Amino acid sequence: MKKPVFPKKHAPAVDRRIAFQGGSYALIITAVVLAILVVVNVLVSALPATWTKLDISSSQLYSVTSNTKAVVNNLSEDVTIYWIVQADQEDEILSNLLAKYDSLSDHISVVKRNPDVYPTFAEQYTDETVSNNSLVVECGEKSRYIPYSDIYLTETDLYYGYSTISAFDGEGAITSAIDYVVSDELPQVYQLEGHGEAELPSTFADQLEKDNYALQTLSLLNIDEIPEDASCLMIYGPESDISEDEAAMLQDYVAGGGKLLVLAGTTENALPNLQSLLNGYGVTVAEGVVVEGDRTHYVSAPVLLMPDLQSHAITDSLLEEHYYPILSVAQGLSVGTNAVGATVTELLTTSDQAFSKAAGLEIETYDKEDGDVDGPFALAVSVEDASGGQLVWFGSSSFLDDVYNAYSSGANVNLVMNALANLVGEREALSIRSKSLTYNYLTISDSTASLLKVLMIGVFPLVYLGIGIGVVVGRRKRQHEAV
Repeated sequence: MKKPVFPKKHAPAVDRRIAFQGGSYALIITAVVLAILVVVNVLVSALPATWTKLDISSSQLYSVTSNTKAVVNNLSEDVTIYWIVQADQEDEILSNLLAKYDSLSDHISVVKRNPDVYPTFAEQYTDETVSNNSLVVECGEKSRYIPYSDIYLTETDLYYGYSTISAFDGEGAITSAIDYVVSDELPQVYQLEGHGEAELPSTFADQLEKDNYALQTLSLLNIDEIPEDASCLMIYGPESDISEDEAAMLQDYVAGGGKLLVLAGTTENALPNLQSLLNGYGVTVAEGVVVEGDRTHYVSAPVLLMPDLQSHAITDSLLEEHYYPILSVAQGLSVGTNAVGATVTELLTTSDQAFSKAAGLEIETYDKEDGDVDGPFALAVSVEDASGGQLVWFGSSSFLDDVYNAYSSGANVNLVMNALANLVGEREALSIRSKSLTYNYLTISDSTASLLKVLMIGVFPLVYLGIGIGVVVGRRKRQHEAV
């Protein structure tokens, strides 16, 4: 019998050396991996926010539009955005947005100013009470204060009176402020006066300022011609008619390539000279107040009109977002043929059941009476003169009042601002609209819901059961064949 041979055992010193080497290698590899992770983390943190933060929100709250990028990329001067906020009170959405601006250009810097540390800082820019997360945009000697209330827009419920935050307008406010502080010249809008014109509603006036329109009043009675620097002339809510000389001056202005915006509804006084501006383009104004006979084309009362929007550069954005303007105390416009080669486009139209009450502001009934004019009507038109001049006419002015604008969820002011931008020539900073904060729900029809129920409850379980039976039968068949 042979003596069994057993493997030789390593000496204790050798075992300890091998274990030490293995531990050293593991420690070195761990240190190298940690060092790589630290370096990667430092490099990633140094990257611009536009590269490291992805925006998956439905309304793109954390993104900037191409319009902002165009404004920022053209900067040649340094712009400072002062963020007035207390420690640990930073708004997260605003913080992400400011980081995007900071990373877009070397000419933009975002600087925090804690009011606890700098209690008098905001006083040099505004007399208002400054709340947390307000901003000041500054370039050289020019600056603009952006209150927090202009960043988050509220919507007031007309029935219950409470307000809720409905939209985020941070990008629009900031980009507009940047455009303002770096611009030497702003679009000049002259508002006609001398005919009992109404005061501009506060919401509309604020939007004009936000979109960087320089607004001045103008009387045609003491001038020989409209100023050359006029980007647009606006007539808002006149109570009395213009003179024949003023009408001739306005006709020459449009025929010479000028831009004219008119908002004129039903008044106590007739306005034949003003309305003659439309007559040359084959458009006539029906006297009285438009009453809508189709329930789907008015709200609350037949004189609160909810017209159809026709496709045009002025209305397309509202059509896409399903916004509907509401016009009050409106005059109907009838579009015929014109002999001057102008292009006339109806922007807002009534239903076929609309008619114009000849009683005007003295209306006592919504029923049609003798003397009333049958529709349908246009309630707003855009006229493009062969010379390049343009006239946009709204058959109402009161629809811009704050109460009606709120009733339309801001569609009324947006519509007129679109018209003004179309007349002046839209600039990048003027076309950024607020982003909705409302939730988007998946809405499906009843037929689609029924189909999904059949698939999920009936078809898919049966398919899975059939697959399972097929697998079991196949295995048993293979087992019998093997035996």
